[in-house]
Amino acid sequence: MTAVTLPDLQQMKRDGRKIVGVVAWDHQMARIVDRAGVDVVSVGDTVGVNLWGQPNPLEITMEQVLVVAQAVRRGVSRALLSCDFPYGPLQEGRAVEAAVRLVKEAGVDVVKLDGASDFPEAVEGVARAGIPVWAQFGITPQTALRYGIAYSAQAGTQVPDEMLEDLVAEAKRLESAGASLLNFTNSGPVVGAAVAAAVEIPVLGGFGGGPWLDGRIRMATAAIGYAESNIDRPADTYANVAQVALDALTAYAEDVRAGRQVRGGIPVPPPEA
Repeated sequence: MTAVTLPDLQQMKRDGRKIVGVVAWDHQMARIVDRAGVDVVSVGDTVGVNLWGQPNPLEITMEQVLVVAQAVRRGVSRALLSCDFPYGPLQEGRAVEAAVRLVKEAGVDVVKLDGASDFPEAVEGVARAGIPVWAQFGITPQTALRYGIAYSAQAGTQVPDEMLEDLVAEAKRLESAGASLLNFTNSGPVVGAAVAAAVEIPVLGGFGGGPWLDGRIRMATAAIGYAESNIDRPADTYANVAQVALDALTAYAEDVRAGRQVRGGIPVPPPEA
């Protein structure tokens, strides 16, 4: 199986072929999405919110990100592996140091910088160090508060069309600074299409993205309906894994309480009469 490279993604943009990205946070999910043939796997800094119950994505630390990225790296052999900077290194002038750690200690292929447009010098420094940069801009998890938007409300927000010229210029600055990919969050069809057409590097999007971009990125857990909330309020996902898990665990509990052998356990012969 041939591994995906950055030149592959750039050629996909030129050919008009859409790029498939997912966010994964554990080894087993990484193996599954890699088998599904996605092009990019991203270790998102929102793992603290979506898996660990933290109130916002700013709490996760570099040490925690490294552990998660190491687990995902062991499960990915085909897709390009990216990892988000946690909040801190970019803002504190330690971008190159953080990028080197992610490459050396977790084996990532690309580093993703949230709020990169505020730190073009960091994009330049990391790229100059030989580490590809995925620059994230728009209304992002780490910059949403600047716009007066809570993280929980971010999914339903799109950048206003009157920001088109500013955001196109922002995208071009990031490309000039050395970014290899762009992640345009909450793009909307008008501004998103204009940005994708204005730069030569691929532009992907999660929240607020759509077919007007060069590709999409979505949390694998969201795509499969993993959240507990899907049990009571099924969302428009490709499966409802939460309901499947609830049904399976309920059946397991019933077997235990009834004194039956559980499925998947080591077979135990019945006691002799």
